[in-house]
Amino acid sequence: MKQPERTTMQYGHFDDAAREYVIETPATPLPWINYLGNEDFFSLISNTGGGYSFYKDAKLRRITRYRYNNVPSDTGARSYYLTLMGGDGDEPAPLDTWSPTFLPTKTPLDSYRCRQGIGYTVFEASRNGIESSLTAFVPLRTSAEVNKLTLTNTTDETRVIDVTGAVEWCLWNAVDDSTNFQRNLSTGEVEVERRADSTLLYHKTEFKERRNHYAFFAVNRPTIGFDTSRDEFLGQFNGWDSPQVIAQGKAYDSVAHGWYPIAANRVRVTLAPGASETLVFTLGYIEVPNENKWEDPTDPAKVGIINKTPAHELFSRLATTELVDAALAELNAYWNDLLGIYNVESGNDKLDRMVNIWHQYQCMVTFNMSRSASYYESGMGRGMGFRDSNQDLLGFVHLVPQRARERIIDIASTQMEDGSAWHQYQPLTKKGNADIGGGFNDDPLWLVAGVYAYIAETGDAGILAEPVPFNNVEGSEKPLLEHLRRSVNYTIDHLGPHGLPLIGRADWNDCLNLNCFSSTPGESFQTVENNDTGIAESVFIGGMFVLYGGQYADILERHGVQAGMGEAEAAAEAESIRAAVADMTAAVESSGWDGEWFLRAWDAYSRPVGTHADTEGQIYIEPQGMCVMAGIGLDNGKAQKALASVKDRLTCDWGTAILAPAYSTYRIELGEISTYPRGYKENGGIFCHNNPWISIANALAGNDEEAFAVYTRNCPAWLEDKSEIRRVEPYVYCQMVAGPESPTPGEGKNSWLTGTAAWTFVDVSQYLLGVRPTLDGLVVEPHLPQEFDKLTVTRTYRGATYRIAMRRTGERTLSVDGHRIDGSVIPAQTNANGSIVDVQVTF
Repeated sequence: MKQPERTTMQYGHFDDAAREYVIETPATPLPWINYLGNEDFFSLISNTGGGYSFYKDAKLRRITRYRYNNVPSDTGARSYYLTLMGGDGDEPAPLDTWSPTFLPTKTPLDSYRCRQGIGYTVFEASRNGIESSLTAFVPLRTSAEVNKLTLTNTTDETRVIDVTGAVEWCLWNAVDDSTNFQRNLSTGEVEVERRADSTLLYHKTEFKERRNHYAFFAVNRPTIGFDTSRDEFLGQFNGWDSPQVIAQGKAYDSVAHGWYPIAANRVRVTLAPGASETLVFTLGYIEVPNENKWEDPTDPAKVGIINKTPAHELFSRLATTELVDAALAELNAYWNDLLGIYNVESGNDKLDRMVNIWHQYQCMVTFNMSRSASYYESGMGRGMGFRDSNQDLLGFVHLVPQRARERIIDIASTQMEDGSAWHQYQPLTKKGNADIGGGFNDDPLWLVAGVYAYIAETGDAGILAEPVPFNNVEGSEKPLLEHLRRSVNYTIDHLGPHGLPLIGRADWNDCLNLNCFSSTPGESFQTVENNDTGIAESVFIGGMFVLYGGQYADILERHGVQAGMGEAEAAAEAESIRAAVADMTAAVESSGWDGEWFLRAWDAYSRPVGTHADTEGQIYIEPQGMCVMAGIGLDNGKAQKALASVKDRLTCDWGTAILAPAYSTYRIELGEISTYPRGYKENGGIFCHNNPWISIANALAGNDEEAFAVYTRNCPAWLEDKSEIRRVEPYVYCQMVAGPESPTPGEGKNSWLTGTAAWTFVDVSQYLLGVRPTLDGLVVEPHLPQEFDKLTVTRTYRGATYRIAMRRTGERTLSVDGHRIDGSVIPAQTNANGSIVDVQVTF
């Protein structure tokens, strides 16, 4: 395909009205993906049709197969082939074949667009006068991905097009599927159901034994053939770009017995000039009770035939174009409602599109996925993170509070009785992941952050009385408030020589392993024996304790009695916690201060980490952000010094690096952080997750210009014209950008699944735009640079819609429904019932 001349390094453009990013070439620097699904069934889909699907858990319920590190990359997922047929006689022969998604055939297209939307993806292409539109999405409350393919003949001749849609089955457990070949090559089983108006191809591997689930791939048109054997479909020496059945122009009707089961349906479409035809392909997942697994277990002729009734019901719900269009309209309406909860009109297109669309959309995705399944997270290792999921809540809770409530209970249920936590848990079993372990001493405090955010958003303090088990052990249930108490006391009970929190295996920075001392190649820093000396301390966790210990005290004072405490008891505990917070503040300001910035830690030899006295790793970003967010140093100039040091020593055009100078040698006393090449990941990379902390800190310190500058430096919309360098999607954040000390500064990695999503939305919505939920009501206190004179924020909060008009005057005032009120807090309404609240703010 001829590439258009470009004056900038862009590969597409934002369509704000449609809430889409329109990709104009398949040749993006990396696959630019989207996520389909909102509840249980999810699919990843790239701008060339790659990706995979799973149900709830990408490790334990992988439906379709995907090969990471594959060459060529991003093939073998959902594969579509359009074959122009011709020739004389009864059996037409293939004249030309292409893919409406470009891959897998790689045939040049006359035109191509991929529209990555909110929960859907559309591919628009043309070749040989045939226009195609392929829409992929997962309907609400549906365990299926729908692919609606419309073909239009723009020529003045009748065209015959053979359409083949294919998927490759994963044998459920993604780890076992990619390793246990001696078993798996003999277990694959399928069934074929060919009907007059459709064909359903079923994957039922291990269904006859311990599994109660199967999958199917179907098309709502009569087929002229099918295949379920990958070997027969592709042929010897062929890949997905050139299957033998496509080259030969006919399906083999193959039935797989072990080896590599797939599902491929072939449909012949005859298009008159100007005519269009639409086909619907459905990839579905079915669970059935054990007692209903079989069609008729009493009939010897039907032994082993699966109960297809639930599959028929699911397929029938999506069997026509009208039903599919209605399902897509329902999905769009769902997102219309969600994205209407927080909306800004600022006059700045980049800010508006990120706040109103992409920030919140990415928050939904990270809430659903945590760090489990992306193009960089295989879905086979990490599950739902205790720390990660609590932080994801911060940017998601306003969208679907009930799901946030359920997630809090799931997370708290993996906590240990002493207040510590499993670092991750599997989403399917909701049990702690022993392969990852625990001992990350920041984990417990993040539960306080998640619960505080939920109550501040909803006012639902009843969650504090909810009985929640420890480590999912039946009979161990205690009120959620007790879980918070043990989280806070875990830090209080684990202090080191300087009165700072012990770091354990690590804190937020998983790679700062001060107690591991690993010297064995290939050994995991996450699970190697943790030689906790009782000496290595984290200044970062100290800042966390000041912030979230204070939030816990707020919860006790406002809602302790409602959660079952006596009034005097709640007051006494709150007073005790505030005293501990004061002691921690003093410890951080004395033993955690290096002179111009906050230290990062004290190592196992009680030597400072992140100090000017070192030749490398002199300053780290994390404590500068967290300590100032906690209010430490705001009253004595230390906060301003720390933030000035961040700007001077860590900040470049691409954002703020995690540390500097980067480590040039492996330091066994520091662990994994020093294993990375200089400028990458935790060793001097721009770890996007904690850049919002610096923005928030600057806002709290009154540095409004720098607060917004920090936000824009690594915001995707501001970097769209540098996509050739950044490489990852220009509509979402990535975990890491190569830092200024790297050979490739500005290069992004690990897009989509990052705490950057939640923290950035917290930053821009609650601190820069300044509309922040609290236990007492809605705070309105913007921190914006001079370029913003007038803007409007619409915010739905506890049943009322607040229309907040902001205007720059140089004076901070707040009026609600025409009445001037003191301070910056709008008290939450009771029985709001959809009321409209008019708010006037000057700043």
